[in-house]
Amino acid sequence: MNFDIRFDFQRRERIGLIEAIWGADKNIQQLKNICKEVLDRNELVFVTRINSEKAKFILDIYEEAIFYEEAKCLIIGENFNKLKTDKKVAIISGGSSDLPVTLEAKLALEIYGINCQTFIDVGVAGLHRLISQIEEINKYDVLIVCAGMEGALATVVGGLLPQPIIAVPVSVGYGVSTQGVTALNSMLASCSPGIAVMNIDNGYGAAMATLRIIKKMG
Repeated sequence: MNFDIRFDFQRRERIGLIEAIWGADKNIQQLKNICKEVLDRNELVFVTRINSEKAKFILDIYEEAIFYEEAKCLIIGENFNKLKTDKKVAIISGGSSDLPVTLEAKLALEIYGINCQTFIDVGVAGLHRLISQIEEINKYDVLIVCAGMEGALATVVGGLLPQPIIAVPVSVGYGVSTQGVTALNSMLASCSPGIAVMNIDNGYGAAMATLRIIKKMG
């Protein structure tokens, strides 16, 4: 059964952010309809959490579409209203298993023209890896920290650097770490003051929080 999808075309006017399309729970026909509607309005299509099967269907329709398989994101078109800013964002992750969430955040920022750099595999289990990058990370204006297991990376970064930090718990890890609940609780209970915490695996949400901060930085 198909239901009408109502895209929020006024969101850019209200808050300066376009609506992303959640691909996980939409069927192929719904995705086809909403992509057409958005493109007919000369707006960018940004689909998150889309699998390869659904993406292939969209790619067959729109040759300009790009599917980022590891990030599970699909983009059609271009955002012609990018932010004019020199602010830069570092996206830091504990391990390569955090990469899908890290890349989702990176893509979501890049469609707005934000300069991003990823720092992968700098988890606290090998603290020297983070310390060796800390001077470079400190050159960035906002930090997104993605980590699974016990999620300690956000606390360590928050204790070393003064920038706004958006922490993203990732659903990887053994035993009680699985599904990211331990990392979420750890980040919420962080002893480093002022860390903002997103929901589990919400790289897109972290990117939008970052954009809100950057827009107010001037």
